[in-house]
Amino acid sequence: MSPPLHPAWRWLGARLQDGPLRIALVLALMALLFSAWRFDSFASAANLRNIAMSAAILLVMACGACLVICTAGVDLSVGAVLVFSGVMAAKAMAAVGGEGIGASLLGLLAALAAGTAWGALNGVLVTLARIPPLVATLGSMGAAQGLAWIVAGEDLKDVPAWLADSVGFGDLAGVPVLALIAMAVALALGLLLAHTRFGRHTLAIGSNPRAARELGIAVNAHLIRVYALAGLLAGLAGLLSLARYGSTTIAGHATDNLAVIAAVVIGGTSLFGGRGSLFGTAVGVLIPATLESGLIMLGLSTFWRDVLVGVVLVAAVYLDQAGRRQTR
Repeated sequence: MSPPLHPAWRWLGARLQDGPLRIALVLALMALLFSAWRFDSFASAANLRNIAMSAAILLVMACGACLVICTAGVDLSVGAVLVFSGVMAAKAMAAVGGEGIGASLLGLLAALAAGTAWGALNGVLVTLARIPPLVATLGSMGAAQGLAWIVAGEDLKDVPAWLADSVGFGDLAGVPVLALIAMAVALALGLLLAHTRFGRHTLAIGSNPRAARELGIAVNAHLIRVYALAGLLAGLAGLLSLARYGSTTIAGHATDNLAVIAAVVIGGTSLFGGRGSLFGTAVGVLIPATLESGLIMLGLSTFWRDVLVGVVLVAAVYLDQAGRRQTR
């Protein structure tokens, strides 16, 4: 008979059954490997700042996408809604002179309103029109992208200097403001999902919508709120993108929806609904940013990042399905 495992090993084995912690370990090992190879470059404050800023805007969108996927839905429109919201923010700020805190706040309100409207429309199409989420949000993606070009005509670059300096490139105690905003959003949504009635209803709908209705949950109204919240966060990401790049970058977000979904699923949220983690989502967003930085320093093509992220994504879905089969 083999000797019993040490309690520390049993504890570690139990923790590694948790998807978010498992993927966090992958991120930690990845960072250690890159640091061991190019410590002075990879572990420098400047590089860590770049990684945080690269992941921040995607994390804001991924938080909303995580809630949608927890309901067993999907939102392919987040990148296009970001672009449309950025265009509406730029137009609103230009209409009042395009300078100062007042113009920036007006731009924020315009971006949030535009994003929330698109998200609520997605929710209505999914619930009342009974269109599958994949089709509904795919249609919204095309419509939002097209309308952004119609309204703007070209990339708009009149961004208030205050917005760019304070948000796009500003920092607080050495931490980029963009990263602080993203962390605040992730923390707030994590608490919402884990410790509120809204979060419990979201997970219940993803697990079994029929049972959720029998428990008295207003499924349709709740789904509209979830999609509207995802749209609102995409709108916020649109303003953050304006602040960072100084332009609406209309053609620069074509793959954001795939990057967001990959980050959410890699982070341990189930594509089949009923289980999700904002902590895991944050780790899932950091993995591509860390890979890209490390590969550049190793002199390798950044296309390897897409290959490795694809492998991790498929492995995450496989482990999710295997876990469900084992549970059944």
